[in-house]
Amino acid sequence: MADELDPGGSPPSPPRSKSGRKQPGGAPSPHDSVFRRVFGVPANAASQLGAVLPPDLAGRLDLSRLATVPGSFVDEVLRWRHSDVLFTAPLDGHDAFVYVLIEHQSSDDPLMAFRMLRYVTRIWDQYEREHPGTRRLPAVIPLVVHQGPGQWTSSVQLLDVIDLDPAVKQAVQVYLPRFEFLLDDLSRISEDQLRNRKLTPSARVALLVLKTAPGNPQITALLRRWEDQLRAVLDQPGGGEAFLAILTYIQHVSETPDGELHDLAASLGPDAEEVYVTTAEMLEARGEARGEARGEARAKAEDILVVFEQRGIDVDGKSRGRIESCTDLDTLNGWFRRAFKVDKASDLFEE
Repeated sequence: MADELDPGGSPPSPPRSKSGRKQPGGAPSPHDSVFRRVFGVPANAASQLGAVLPPDLAGRLDLSRLATVPGSFVDEVLRWRHSDVLFTAPLDGHDAFVYVLIEHQSSDDPLMAFRMLRYVTRIWDQYEREHPGTRRLPAVIPLVVHQGPGQWTSSVQLLDVIDLDPAVKQAVQVYLPRFEFLLDDLSRISEDQLRNRKLTPSARVALLVLKTAPGNPQITALLRRWEDQLRAVLDQPGGGEAFLAILTYIQHVSETPDGELHDLAASLGPDAEEVYVTTAEMLEARGEARGEARGEARAKAEDILVVFEQRGIDVDGKSRGRIESCTDLDTLNGWFRRAFKVDKASDLFEE
């Protein structure tokens, strides 16, 4: 099995947030990081797809040749809600794509079918650009993994969200898109059902923590029942990378005391404890780096306000709050340069 390295980048790096959310333009959420690191590995993704796809479809899709495709098709403004991974695999001898997205909202998205169709058309757009003159499009199989605490209740079919009375819809439905996505709702899966899925250990444990870790002060007690699976993650080739991602995710989103998590890692052996220490050091270093970055951001915000003061420009409360609350240095540097040119503070934010 290939080393479990995340095609999307480095280990999780957001601030420790119990909600795990990421606002537009911010760092990846913990959900995104662990999902892409674990399920960006074809063997892990293949096991998940084999477990949730309809048997006839899974049997026709050559999951042994599953391969990742770089890039993301999620809207930037919705990236705090979703993470996605795209794969290729032969489907009865034809090129096909499998598009997997994780939805980590506390409630489901009624327009998810529309959003998924939009992402699928973007995949086709890219395919057409890469295959000029093509007259046919590859199949794209869309799967949404829902990890929110509540069950998914919205329709998975686009036809159901088109606003027409039933009689009218019946009359015109031949002209309407009937697009539908597959759904794996983790909130409907019990711990025993998850344990019995035919998954790689990394995929099984990742789904478990995505389902149970957020805001959970008892996650360590639950994981004690899964020590055999945690050990199996570590025993896989490249399993240390997956274990690091899983452990970092738990530290980010759960309410468990660090000491309990350390004790759990120590009980799994010296290699697991070493990963725990590495995780703690990473989090501490990132915390220090974030503190330095916040200090630089505050200093740059003060520089902007000083420029306005020296130019005799009053700064309204809303503009001051936006300047002082901004933590992105690139944005602040841009505002600093504009502060010498604009005639009023509110013009600072207009491009």
